[in-house]
Amino acid sequence: MSACRDEHDHGHGGHDHHDHDHDHDHSDDITPALQHSLYQHIVFDQITTLNEAESGSGREIVKKTWAESGEVVPELRSDADEQVIINVPFTGQVKLHSILLRAPPDSSAPRTLKLFANRADVDFDAAADLAPTQTLELAQARGVQELPVRRALFGNVRRLALFFEDNFSSRVGGDDDSEEEEEEEEREGESTRITYLGFKGDWMPVGRAPANILYEAAPNPSDHPLRGTAAQRQQQFGGGFGRGQ
Repeated sequence: MSACRDEHDHGHGGHDHHDHDHDHDHSDDITPALQHSLYQHIVFDQITTLNEAESGSGREIVKKTWAESGEVVPELRSDADEQVIINVPFTGQVKLHSILLRAPPDSSAPRTLKLFANRADVDFDAAADLAPTQTLELAQARGVQELPVRRALFGNVRRLALFFEDNFSSRVGGDDDSEEEEEEEEREGESTRITYLGFKGDWMPVGRAPANILYEAAPNPSDHPLRGTAAQRQQQFGGGFGRGQ
């Protein structure tokens, strides 16, 4: 089940949503959105994304603050097909509560999300073979969806791999569609698009009690030194991240 945080869209069947007054200021949502935010405990420079059309775009959608969650760019778009994997490391132990996600409300929105906790080896082969820690079914929504996880399964997370397995594209053209239109729809359907990704939970340094985070801070690159070059990461995942082989 997911909750949609957007004052302009409230009617997504089968999902729980907060009630909103259409006249309220969007800033009213800031405090609850930032409670338990894990933003400042993400190691941004070590985020890796597989099958991203534009290098670094997966990292950029995670680096957006809550205030920037409604911005459509930068955007993560998958490359060779609709699947994409994002590996997110944290600075300590995390008790994950939920995932915040925003995507276009069309067929390019991700539909199935498989989560793998504490694995650094999740590529597309591993994601197909391993049992996920949890699988989430997503909705097509205009706002930010809050996707609760089963907290008992994510009580001590150091890193999280997110495998977006498919999207909402039917890949079926209508009878009146021209061949060119069908080809265009198929190309669009092969891409999954995501504009914002965030995390909520409790963070704790190793061996200490959990600390609730009630604010966000801009990431400081000097706090998270880059470990390994892009070429080394590329070699680690077997060359390019395109799918097709």
